[in-house]
Amino acid sequence: MPTLSRRHAFLGFTAAGAAFAMRRGFAQAPASGPFTLPPLPYPPDANEPHIDTQTMQIHHDKHHAAYVANLNAAVKDYPQVAAMSLTVMLARLGELPEAIRTAVRNNAGGHANHSMFWQLMGGKGGAPSGDLAAAIDRDFGSLDTMKMTFNRTGLGQFGSGWAMVGVDRSGKLTMLNRPNQDTPLMDGGRLLFANDVWEHAYYLKYQNRRADYLAAWWNVVNWQEVAKRYDAARAGTLDV
Repeated sequence: MPTLSRRHAFLGFTAAGAAFAMRRGFAQAPASGPFTLPPLPYPPDANEPHIDTQTMQIHHDKHHAAYVANLNAAVKDYPQVAAMSLTVMLARLGELPEAIRTAVRNNAGGHANHSMFWQLMGGKGGAPSGDLAAAIDRDFGSLDTMKMTFNRTGLGQFGSGWAMVGVDRSGKLTMLNRPNQDTPLMDGGRLLFANDVWEHAYYLKYQNRRADYLAAWWNVVNWQEVAKRYDAARAGTLDV
């Protein structure tokens, strides 16, 4: 009986420690290189119940952090590349040394895509207004039509990748998708917003139900931030 009690006490201590660690999030080592992991702009539970806390923590603190670490490792012996911004590096991908081109494509792309992605969430969904709403109506017919097309694009992306809406300097919107961590930045384009359809973005809560995840994601979109990106695109100042 005492052995059983000690075992129960140990399990309870372990569970409590795990819960405490989950509440605090994952500790991050300092970046070793020019690129750093941006903090989440809201608590990791801000997107509950649509995007669960654990997924946000693992996705940001582990997956995104790995892209940053791998990118720093790739460019450490190439100071001219390391001095580039993400936008310039991706736009000039074909000019980079062949030895690091694939690593930069995957990890600079992942860093850029996720740095954008976190900014888009933490909101309450709803609908955009003003110039952004007018652009959506003009280029997609309506917000509902855009959402339906966007979800279909995400669902149709085979394997890992992104559903995206691109924006040009005139404010015109286009529906896009890209595999893996590719981005229109590689072609000199700009992104208004995107949703990550890699399984690590949704599997803990939605398992293989990507369609449910895509539908739920609209509940946490921060349309004010998307509108800021739209204004920056038209001003020519939109970065990643």
